[in-house]
Amino acid sequence: MPGIWIIFIIFALLSAGVSWRLRSKFNEYSQIGLSNGLSGKDIAERMLQENNIYDVRVLSVEGMLTDHYNPQDKTVNLSADVYYGRSVAAAAVAAHECGHAVQHATAYGPLKFRSAMVPFLTISSSYLQWIILIGILLINTTIIPLAVGVALFAVTTLFSFVTLPVEFDASRRALAWVQNRNIVNQREYGYAKDALWWAAMTYVVAALGSLATLLYYASLLMGGRRSD
Repeated sequence: MPGIWIIFIIFALLSAGVSWRLRSKFNEYSQIGLSNGLSGKDIAERMLQENNIYDVRVLSVEGMLTDHYNPQDKTVNLSADVYYGRSVAAAAVAAHECGHAVQHATAYGPLKFRSAMVPFLTISSSYLQWIILIGILLINTTIIPLAVGVALFAVTTLFSFVTLPVEFDASRRALAWVQNRNIVNQREYGYAKDALWWAAMTYVVAALGSLATLLYYASLLMGGRRSD
């Protein structure tokens, strides 16, 4: 299966490069203090309140770049560097995660669709690679297992692409809010926008990698059908 390994290596290198760049930008902007002195926690709580959201908690979690919004328990989870940080990076990340909370509160369509897919993907992901492997091994006998695997992988790829508007919209909401509320000055706004752009690129690379892999599996399936 040289084809899939080439795809894997290309996108693994691309993903590693983008992730390295994101961490580099985060570290750089973490050294730039926010002119108003607010912490990530302060900014998150203020953004939630100004959007009339009072049932979402802001919590501190372990790890670096582990920040996320959990729609199940309505929590904005910020890494320690963001929660306690008073930097441009902390402001950008905290506002972005609250952007997801605003999406949830306003029933943003792509987020609702993405959330509805999670239970199915949680179950199917445990079996997906095994189904595809079995399908490839049995392709000269039957194409059914591989067809099932390709269908499941297509849902995974769809999830990756649905994630893109969710992430870009959260960043758009975050940047608009921090600018309109004078959370950042003009220089800090540029840094925040750059940091969130690199964060979004990690999702873009993941989606393109998933699509390339799906197309490869689909080509194997089509080849198997022609040989029947």
